[in-house]
Amino acid sequence: MPLLRIEAVVKSFGSFRAVDKLSLEIRAGEFFALLGPSGCGKTTLLRMLAGFESPDEGRILLSGQDIAPVLPHQRPVNMMFQNYALFPHLSVRANIAFGLKRARMARADIDSRVAEMVALVKLEGLEKRKPDQLSGGQRQRVALARALARRPQLLLLDEPLAALDKKLRESTQQELMELQRRLGTTFIIVTHDQEEAMTMASRIGVMDAGRLDQVGTPRQLYESPRSRWIAEFIGDVNLFDGQVQSREHGRILVATREAGTIAIAEPRDPLTKTTVAVAIRPEKVKLSRRGPAADASDAHSLNRLEGVIADVSYLGGITTFKVKLDSGPVLRASMANTARLDVDAYGLSQRVVAWFTPDDCMVLEQ
Repeated sequence: MPLLRIEAVVKSFGSFRAVDKLSLEIRAGEFFALLGPSGCGKTTLLRMLAGFESPDEGRILLSGQDIAPVLPHQRPVNMMFQNYALFPHLSVRANIAFGLKRARMARADIDSRVAEMVALVKLEGLEKRKPDQLSGGQRQRVALARALARRPQLLLLDEPLAALDKKLRESTQQELMELQRRLGTTFIIVTHDQEEAMTMASRIGVMDAGRLDQVGTPRQLYESPRSRWIAEFIGDVNLFDGQVQSREHGRILVATREAGTIAIAEPRDPLTKTTVAVAIRPEKVKLSRRGPAADASDAHSLNRLEGVIADVSYLGGITTFKVKLDSGPVLRASMANTARLDVDAYGLSQRVVAWFTPDDCMVLEQ
């Protein structure tokens, strides 16, 4: 039995349906991310789990129990808000202890639990400070400690890293992942940052217009998106619309207007439509001055497109290229910077051959 089961939940505000017949199962001990653009319904869903909103239809079951009639403070669920919602007049210690006092825990137990949480989030020596005496990262840790102090079965995180700078956000991601592994608590994080979701979560649910479009591991969503929208939302992608022309030798030939005929490996699930989109991730596109080497395996089946370099962006670990194809469209490619010097780099206006294999392509029906 999953720890959390959401069954056909609907939530409307007037004529606007924020969550639309959404069903989802989350296992105990899982780090799950709800990912989607602003206004897709992910925070509304989180607020229903916390008890701040009630579903209009459907059920939310936690450990098999319908929690709709259970008040927020009586649920084994805690929520960490985007703005942290710390009490400015209370010290770090008092903020962490607040929920424990409301639960009428014995004083000695409160002291012990607060000390445990302070050590867990590495705030030793700061217990007497007020929130305005802390950095953004320290305030985030206080909010996390307060949310974990009552040892909830389910911890909800509403874009908890949005206010942190890039460097601090990356280090906090690793700390949250390590903390979740140590505690074994089920975490559900809401974010619109694809990289953040793919870094932290074991599974991701991608939401749009109140519905779950796809649920899967980061690799499944990136390498096997179910739709054109998912492919575009998760990372960068090159897309070419076309018509299925023929099938031969385990490959599908798709005739595209912008890139000619592209060979694609036969997908696992049989196609039901002839109008499709061919998707190729930029890192799957190889560039060379004369095309692939003559001894490249099965070289006759490679997809080759010719053009000139129109833009180069050096990003440290990778360099991204925009190739203006002879047929008109722009193809994006990215290459890892494995050498410190750029003796073999491609420059603006340089003529190149972009190539990729049938296995590098995805075919999307919608």
